[in-house]
Amino acid sequence: MKIIFMGTPDFAVPTLTEIIGAGHEVVAVYTRAPKPAGRGQAERKSPVHLAAEGFGIPVFTPRTLRDEEAAPRFAAHGADVAVVVAYGLILPPAILALPALGCLNLHGSLLPRWRGAAPIQRAVLAGDTRTGVMVMQMEEGLDTGPIGLVDEMPIEPDLTAGELHDRMMLVGADLMVRALAALERGSLTFTPQAETGVTYAEKITKAEARLDFTRPAAEVHNRIRGLSPFPGAWFELVLNGQPTRVKALRAQRAADTLAPGALGSNLTLGCADGAVRITEVQREGKGVMDAATFLRGAGALPPRVS
Repeated sequence: MKIIFMGTPDFAVPTLTEIIGAGHEVVAVYTRAPKPAGRGQAERKSPVHLAAEGFGIPVFTPRTLRDEEAAPRFAAHGADVAVVVAYGLILPPAILALPALGCLNLHGSLLPRWRGAAPIQRAVLAGDTRTGVMVMQMEEGLDTGPIGLVDEMPIEPDLTAGELHDRMMLVGADLMVRALAALERGSLTFTPQAETGVTYAEKITKAEARLDFTRPAAEVHNRIRGLSPFPGAWFELVLNGQPTRVKALRAQRAADTLAPGALGSNLTLGCADGAVRITEVQREGKGVMDAATFLRGAGALPPRVS
């Protein structure tokens, strides 16, 4: 089939690669425009942009799909179907209606739970024990379309959002290729989403990243997992007389009994109803390290954190 692929981050690259590997013709790739990044603020192309260039596929980076030129340009590609994976722009009705076989979206949750921008992180933050990837037929609503295929997976107790992301992007790539094969055969059927159990996965904000040890240990643990590796949940620790921000990237529940914010052995921190033991951290200006390495270089630690 002739396919327009629409995606931006690392999460979308395996799907693009698998679609090409399955023998489909990707006639165009749409991705977000390059953005200034790094110290020099040089414009950086998205991971999908770079991958598409490597395959020799024409790349389009419109700022919007709502202007008068967007729909005619989109239609000119002559695509049978559009595949959308974490693109980052809303597809208006004029675009959604153009491909003969519709627009398929790969979404990282068990819809209707966690519609929206950050489904992987929100599932971990909420302490969900199961999630999945779904291929959905797109419509005007936010992740409201009917479901074609689904692949469920567990969320283990200490799994981070980053690990779940990496697992999902590979499983999702395979799922989309299977969906396209069924679509080409005319055997892909869609089931409307349930009307109950709808939740929304709002974007992660910086304000959510600071750890609050007056909260229950399960909540603190899930916050560390759900924000790892980015943006990274953090707390402040006085090191060598200076307040220092420390990101907690990996942790385990601990049986210790400590006051909220109290610092015990092996980087164990008290919470409202228990404790968490932080096993992987990153100091300001330093690389990621395990707790033992951090403790060897930190010197004498205060009795509590803030």
